[in-house]
Amino acid sequence: MLKTKHFIILIALFSSKMMTAQNVEISGYVQSEKDVENIHVINKTAQLFTVTNTKGEFKISASINDTIVFTSIQHKTQNLIIDENIMASKICVVKLEEQVNELDEVTVGKILTGDLNSDINSAEGDPPINFYDVGIPGYTGKIATQSERRLHEATSGGGFIPLNPILNGISGRTKMLKQQVRLEEKDNLLHKIRINLSKDFFTIYELDESLRTDFFYFCQEDPDFNLRCKNKSDIEIFEFLKEKLAQYKQNLNSNQD
Repeated sequence: MLKTKHFIILIALFSSKMMTAQNVEISGYVQSEKDVENIHVINKTAQLFTVTNTKGEFKISASINDTIVFTSIQHKTQNLIIDENIMASKICVVKLEEQVNELDEVTVGKILTGDLNSDINSAEGDPPINFYDVGIPGYTGKIATQSERRLHEATSGGGFIPLNPILNGISGRTKMLKQQVRLEEKDNLLHKIRINLSKDFFTIYELDESLRTDFFYFCQEDPDFNLRCKNKSDIEIFEFLKEKLAQYKQNLNSNQD
């Protein structure tokens, strides 16, 4: 009788451990009054990352007691602990709350202080007339940066034989300006990645805060930085950052040795 009781206890303990160790794919969807596409879904425990589709649906592997984090700019961050019910059904529904960003108090109208110089500086003039005001067609595309405008000037010119491109090509100015445009593009891309993914990436992968800026510049110096990150999904960029972090930490350890 005693042996039977011990056997039952062992079976129960074994079943409990099996359930704890079991890893299943959870199918879920997010509910919100806001846009539900591209919400970051992070298994903080298992260090996994995915995003929702246009319908707010997602799939992610998880075990019991794993912490799933849901984040987006439009919503409050929410944590979900995977329990036995979710493990059994392999389904979860998460309702996110809208993130309300309170604006600073705005004063409408002009405030006169009695100081002539101060009041003149705070006075508003009429806005400049643009081509919409006078009904003239105009350029409505992307506004060029200063480097792009300089490059355009250096590589274009009028006349039968345009001299600007020739002279700037000989002097090396065109090459220098092209390099400057590429650097600006990489800086803008890195800035966008840091805004969109930095918080969630370091939720999963630990790195001292004092090293994070250096890490992102390390990523930017990769020859495939643009190829791996430009016009890519958050998941693809996340994978690139994950690979670079492993290299970065390896370099840190090598330097310490």
